[in-house]
Amino acid sequence: MTHPPADGALARFTVLDLTRYRAGPTAARQLADWGADVIKIEAPWTPGTASDPIKARHGPDFQNLHRNKRSLALNLKEPEGVAIFKRLASTADVVVENYRPDVKHRLGIDYETLRALNPRLVYASLSGFGQDGPYAGRPGFDQIAQGMGGLMSITGEPGRGPMRVGIPIADLSAGLYTAIGILVALLEREQSGEGQWVQSSLLQAMIAQLDFQAARYLFEGVAPGQAGNDHPTSIPTGVFETADGHINIATSGGAIYERLCEALGMPELITDERFATGEGRSENRVALNALINERTRTKPSAAWVDALNAAGVPCGPIYAIDEMFDDPQVRHLGMAHPVDHPTLGNTRIVSQAARLSRTPFNVHGATPELGAHTDEILGALGYGAAEIEDLRGRGIV
Repeated sequence: MTHPPADGALARFTVLDLTRYRAGPTAARQLADWGADVIKIEAPWTPGTASDPIKARHGPDFQNLHRNKRSLALNLKEPEGVAIFKRLASTADVVVENYRPDVKHRLGIDYETLRALNPRLVYASLSGFGQDGPYAGRPGFDQIAQGMGGLMSITGEPGRGPMRVGIPIADLSAGLYTAIGILVALLEREQSGEGQWVQSSLLQAMIAQLDFQAARYLFEGVAPGQAGNDHPTSIPTGVFETADGHINIATSGGAIYERLCEALGMPELITDERFATGEGRSENRVALNALINERTRTKPSAAWVDALNAAGVPCGPIYAIDEMFDDPQVRHLGMAHPVDHPTLGNTRIVSQAARLSRTPFNVHGATPELGAHTDEILGALGYGAAEIEDLRGRGIV
């Protein structure tokens, strides 16, 4: 299987992807999606020796995470496998790994070792809690980071106990922050000529994602609690019932609040002393939301979405995922991207969230089968066909 040449903004970069699970693959996927030659390093598999990896590989999660990459089957537990990896790293631009911090040192592929071979190398490490410190050796998991990072304490309805977010937000954000760090290091390398070690963790990413909630504590000493569907500060902002479901309404400041009251046909709420100021609306949020709910229940969601947006009040439906992909704006944005997989046929994956006018995101290769590009990659390193077959027979590739 030959990997189509990348046609994108990062086509000049070669990335060695040692990652597994989600956070690390998310970082590498960002680079692959914009055209980098990302080589996914995977342990070889011999049928009958372990559980069959094909079913999981052909599942939606794996296919979404590893598109646009090449696959090299390489046994890093063998010295010859490590030697091959070092040959690749000596000319690569980026290495991405999410082992526990000590593993790369035991394998002999840590930053300092590879930097001696290639001073221009950008080496990215992603872990649960950081490369050092009292928790460095702990295994990292998304929900653990959500809890330790404070997110679960502010998610959910008051009094109901902590609640996780419905996506692996610590994994995803850590992957995105790592990708940003890699891109910054590559830009800096254009000036210095040297690579560097990029580090991120699920815990750091989760804390950074708290944003204004964390800033409120650092500035004011206020540790916010759960607010459910209500916005912590801008009231009325939240979920409101309609005749056939629910909608989101968001107000910020007095002008939008007044427009909301007029559009609801409730101008008396503008001058009601309880709600006349932002502070009053916050203090009396339960009463205000109840009054709004009474009115929004009288019409279906679509009617309110149209009416409130026409009045300049932010309002939107609350979709299930199937409904979301059917929305005309989502279809226009192309967020379900078609992929032609050699085994699975025509499928769809989640598109990128950014658009570039000259070098757009595209799928130049579906997620490859395990080791699909082994011969191609080793051949480029100078290995002959007989040598590759010998390596394969000995379980090195």
